[in-house]
Amino acid sequence: MRIVDPETGEVLPPGRDGLLLVKGANVMQGYIGDEARTREVIREGWYVTGDLASIDRDGFITIRDRLSRFSKIAGEMVPHVRIEEDIHAVLGIRGEQVCAVTAVPDEKKGEALAVLYRGEMDVAAIRTGLSERGTPNLWIPKPGLFFHVDEIPLLGTGKLDLRRIKALAAERAAALEREGGADKEAAAP
Repeated sequence: MRIVDPETGEVLPPGRDGLLLVKGANVMQGYIGDEARTREVIREGWYVTGDLASIDRDGFITIRDRLSRFSKIAGEMVPHVRIEEDIHAVLGIRGEQVCAVTAVPDEKKGEALAVLYRGEMDVAAIRTGLSERGTPNLWIPKPGLFFHVDEIPLLGTGKLDLRRIKALAAERAAALEREGGADKEAAAP
């Protein structure tokens, strides 16, 4: 097992977060009849798990998230789960998913964070609370990229439907852009 920088592939030292790669006899050799897909996940004999993790000096692995749950904003990797956790903490909510964070395209920074939420949410208060918690400014979604939904899209397993969440946020962001931009205070349901 090793941890590498997701961008450069450089092996990272113990304790640093990066992309988890594994290698060994118990790791699949590839997809039968699909060389292109195999090349995506097997690199120089290492299986690219898609997990962001760290390995401590004793060899213990801590998985933080999936690479697909990160955005690259102005060159910085921004974790969606961390922002969801921070929003839930600001709201004082535990054990219930009232928001989901994803990314939408942004001309200036590559991507921008978007939040789908259900129920009532005071966007200005959430943004202030995130700032007060020490959430980096770059990680605080723009006011107009908070979108009310009746329900957070879930899979049959109860996990977030990340594809549907991303598609829904992209639709809402595109509609907002046609109306004049994402810097508006909040998007209508």
